[in-house]
Amino acid sequence: MAKEFRFEELIKRLQAAERELEAELQAYLAEQREKFHYTLENGRVKFESEFKAFQQRYRVGAWRYLKEAKLSYVLTAPIIYGMVIPLALLDLTLTLYQHLCFRVYRIPLVKRADYFVIDRHLLSYLNAIEKLNCVYCGYGNGVIAYGREITARTEQFWCPIKHARKAAGTHDRADKFLEYGDANAWRERIEDVRTDWGDSN
Repeated sequence: MAKEFRFEELIKRLQAAERELEAELQAYLAEQREKFHYTLENGRVKFESEFKAFQQRYRVGAWRYLKEAKLSYVLTAPIIYGMVIPLALLDLTLTLYQHLCFRVYRIPLVKRADYFVIDRHLLSYLNAIEKLNCVYCGYGNGVIAYGREITARTEQFWCPIKHARKAAGTHDRADKFLEYGDANAWRERIEDVRTDWGDSN
């Protein structure tokens, strides 16, 4: 019992540290906005015009960028960009899945917009190819993060049991899952875990 209490206490301390880290991160981002002369207006980035002109001096033209690129990078580009098809299909099916199933299970819907930040194409020191790359990476990582949260909520509802061993990259929702092997908790507490959506957006 003492070990379980210590574990819960450590999780609470970790969550408090995460909140403190988030506050520090927001303060740091505010400093960076001032340093690099841009503001966020309704979530959209706006650079000061003089600073935008300054950034443009660092842009390498698309043709020169291609000429100087490694041949292996150019040859593998179609493979990378070809992944947009399964990513877009995953995005679509995840959205349909949660809208159809989460409403039935009464699981809070995942706000898709929270997981997609596509703003690096606004940087004037990037050429058209670099901007396209940045849009693509923002979208791809957004789809994976969005899908991770949808599957994490699905797991919390249907199978909220911790694994016998820790897997790399386990999502935060697993902290509230029931202990592996605790049959009594599975029968007695599953509904509590299934409805604990206090941290959902």
